[in-house]
Amino acid sequence: MGKTKKTAGPSAHFSGHETFPLRQMWLKKVVEQSLGHVVSKSTFADENAIAEFGVGKNMVASIRHWALACNVITEGPPDGYTVTADAVAIFDDDGFDPYSENPNTAWYAHWWLAGKGNRATTWHWLFNHVTSPIFSREELEAPLAEYARGLDANRKLSPATLSRDIETCIRSYAPRLSGGTPEDYAEPMLAELGLIYEEHRGHFAFRRGPKATLSDGMFAYALLDYWEKAAPGLSSLAFESIAYGEGSPGRVFKLDEDSVAERLFNLEALTKSALSWTDTAGLRQVHRKEEKIAGLSKAMIERAYG
Repeated sequence: MGKTKKTAGPSAHFSGHETFPLRQMWLKKVVEQSLGHVVSKSTFADENAIAEFGVGKNMVASIRHWALACNVITEGPPDGYTVTADAVAIFDDDGFDPYSENPNTAWYAHWWLAGKGNRATTWHWLFNHVTSPIFSREELEAPLAEYARGLDANRKLSPATLSRDIETCIRSYAPRLSGGTPEDYAEPMLAELGLIYEEHRGHFAFRRGPKATLSDGMFAYALLDYWEKAAPGLSSLAFESIAYGEGSPGRVFKLDEDSVAERLFNLEALTKSALSWTDTAGLRQVHRKEEKIAGLSKAMIERAYG
């Protein structure tokens, strides 16, 4: 599985989804419940919640979890949640993707879960620390438990909790082939990304290589986000870090070297020279002009859908 180590980031989080993978329209439904871009906490708790969302009580809790994990809402004010600027831009009725039909919306959600590990420790761990060519759910349990202890030695996590989280994570990308309830057959939002497939019954693998549905804009958005975490004070970032670093676009999106390089070649035109790629004397780097960085992440979201 490869050794894991404690890394700075969000606190460990292994529950909240009620074992339901993220569904296609759930994030949009949360934005629809907002008034002035604020969602009341009662939206997820009162007796009308089931009718408003059209799902069962446990699924309402799951929708709330996914909305928080995918940066659609954030905690506050005290009696509610605020819809983020990115979520407004994407999911508003006149937004970039009001019906979650564009694959970049799924890539955005995947980045927040597996890249940033936002309320999704298993997602981040799976995509950044599992190196086996083929893995089963059972084989993931012990190394994930070790990783969790490294994050918080005092926290007691039951094997059942970790097992359910692994199951939900894998089913988010590779739904069950047979068995289960009708709900299990509903296509999870992240399944369209094709990042994990079932090699043979109960054994899974990552699908590495170019990702045709990942736009250059979404790649650049993730790169800027990763840069702020990995090397916030540096004006250049090495190719190896972008392709292989923990939480990097190359690793999280499962891109091969050639695919990463191809994306980097396009950065200068894409970002109007705010980012540029150089390959001189074997030193491959991306450079950024600090005076042009302000507002660039927002612009890259726009380009992703443009």
